[in-house]
Amino acid sequence: MTSRPEPLSEVRLAVDCMGGDHGPSVTLPACKAFLDRHPDARLILVGTEEALKPAAQWPRVTCVAATEVVTMDDPVEVALRKKRDSSMRVAISQVKPTDDGQRAADACVSAGNTGALMAVARYVLKTLDGIDRPAIATVLPHRRGGFTTVLDLGANVDCSAEHLLQFALMGSALVAAVEGREDPSVGLLNIGEEAIKGSETIKAAADLMRQAAAEGRIRFHGNVEGNDIFKGTTDIVVCDGFVGNVLLKTSEGLASMMGEFIRQEFTRSWTDKVAALVAMPVLRRFKQRVDHRRYNGAALLGLRGLVFKSHGSADAFSFENALDRAYDAARNRLLERVERRIAQNVASGAGAAGASQGLVADAVMPDVAAGAAH
Repeated sequence: MTSRPEPLSEVRLAVDCMGGDHGPSVTLPACKAFLDRHPDARLILVGTEEALKPAAQWPRVTCVAATEVVTMDDPVEVALRKKRDSSMRVAISQVKPTDDGQRAADACVSAGNTGALMAVARYVLKTLDGIDRPAIATVLPHRRGGFTTVLDLGANVDCSAEHLLQFALMGSALVAAVEGREDPSVGLLNIGEEAIKGSETIKAAADLMRQAAAEGRIRFHGNVEGNDIFKGTTDIVVCDGFVGNVLLKTSEGLASMMGEFIRQEFTRSWTDKVAALVAMPVLRRFKQRVDHRRYNGAALLGLRGLVFKSHGSADAFSFENALDRAYDAARNRLLERVERRIAQNVASGAGAAGASQGLVADAVMPDVAAGAAH
């Protein structure tokens, strides 16, 4: 187990203030609330000059103008090739290292189109050595009161066994940095716990993860099933982006449906409404536990800079939580942790076989799941 690196004394976040369904009406209030709670943080706000006027005099804020905006329905090619001065691209550029290794910001946060964000981030920042494909990771609540980190959630529809191992390594670094668990457990999502189950890719991935565990690179629990995510069986669950995106949307839809069912049942009659008043403290706690806004902020792992994706439909509370996750990751040096784990993987020789498989075009990512955009 490696020692925990010293946290940053000051964290600088670049924020795409124009992204998402609501733009500055959500992002600016969230940024103001975030600054009030984090005196050691500085923000680089990126957007049109007119949109950023309310924040021009805020302390610990730098405003950077952009003349274009990537909309939620812009094709990847438009965001990448035509809108070169978009708020999304300018914000991502703030975390790109210069020739001397310096960065204007430690992490970037955007609520923009997921496919465009991943493509632009990959084009501007490039992937880390030893990483074939970046992955999207976020947390889901489990019944023990904590969170399960799940990846990939939509960046890669088809994955090789080596890609899944890389996701496990990056997810381990994320949990170590943000949650403070230096040796998190990893589960591989499958249709059963038995080693004989699953596709050939899943079986090969399990073999790679067992080898990595034997060499001390990850702590591999074994195969897990979908319900294990919400049991909290492992700290991390690894899957391909197609499965992960379906899982995420299904989970959010189920939570929304359960909330609506409860509302309907408590409003059927006046006696039900009285019962609702009595149960209000319990209902509020339940709503808080399943509120997906509390878990907003997905990390784009595997890039040469930290980028976090917020839900496009996020309100100010939700977007502030995305800022919090980016802040925690940057403060605890997530990028350094990912680089270290991947370097160990490459040094072991495990990454060599897959290194040539994932060198798909950096300019456009055809395997970004269209459904990943919120």
